[in-house]
Amino acid sequence: MSRMTKEKTAGTEDQHELVGINSTVPLKVEHSEDLTDTTGGTSAPARQRSAADVRIPSKIHPPRLNGWKKEAGVQYLVALDVDGTLVDHDGHMSPAVREVARAVLARGHHIVISTGRSKGATLPVLELIGQERGFAVCSNGGMTLELDPELPDYHRVLECVAFDPSQALEALEERLPTAKFALETEDGSFYSTERFQDASFGIEAVGMDLHQLARMRAVRMVVYSTEHTPEEFAEAIDEAGLHGVTYSVGWSAWLDIAANGVTKASALEQIRRRLGVDPAHTVAVGDGRNDMEMLDWAARGVAMGQSPDEVAAVCAEITHSVYEDGVVGVLRSLL
Repeated sequence: MSRMTKEKTAGTEDQHELVGINSTVPLKVEHSEDLTDTTGGTSAPARQRSAADVRIPSKIHPPRLNGWKKEAGVQYLVALDVDGTLVDHDGHMSPAVREVARAVLARGHHIVISTGRSKGATLPVLELIGQERGFAVCSNGGMTLELDPELPDYHRVLECVAFDPSQALEALEERLPTAKFALETEDGSFYSTERFQDASFGIEAVGMDLHQLARMRAVRMVVYSTEHTPEEFAEAIDEAGLHGVTYSVGWSAWLDIAANGVTKASALEQIRRRLGVDPAHTVAVGDGRNDMEMLDWAARGVAMGQSPDEVAAVCAEITHSVYEDGVVGVLRSLL
């Protein structure tokens, strides 16, 4: 993809790749302790960890099978979360994950990356698995991309669902006065309070105050606090009585808000219809609370082993954790 940059280090059998978008928020892939740019002789920076991913799983669920079997000749729609599924929480993607994802695409299945990341932080993942055609879901369903190498930028925004964030901003600022806020707009830009920056944005956020943010249309609103637990966050949300929006609390005190009814599942359903895939031929893999609707939507929803209890509960199948490349076994079952 024309706007992506790659830096590679030679000297080992498996090369280490550093993928960035417009030289911002690089995504580190494959396990390595040192990524070096041999052309310049300097160490390349690792992908910054998103605050949404900073946590230690309370437990690892044992794998659980449900007797699923692949139907011969069927091209499945395969929805894949990124952080905690395709890459670990330091941003590493193993060679095994990358290779099996490419193999699934080569078999004609429809992989749809479905992530809370913005467009800018999603595009490098698509390039890494070698996906040039198809669709991707960004911003928890707020934005859908169409991929085509014949397009000027190799992709275009197919759909973007925006909302008025003013009421949610006012209600949450009152209950979480020390929290930081960020908005993603329809053109993919980010605006935030208190110089709030995060790797999942994909680009640098422009600083603004809450009054300015409240006058914008948002595809995604992010709320983050270092002074509250997820439980306290959830309590504040309940007290705020948010209406007309969809929201999910992350592992840390991190909140994603989208337009009412917009989830990964709502965007995936539109893609399924566009592709003409039978609902029985849908597969989804994820690990977060923002994946629950997607996992319930798919005929075969698979939770990663490190998923919290409420995520695992919506799935009849659980694979190994991200630290054991649990998604690999699920993807291999499609070959």
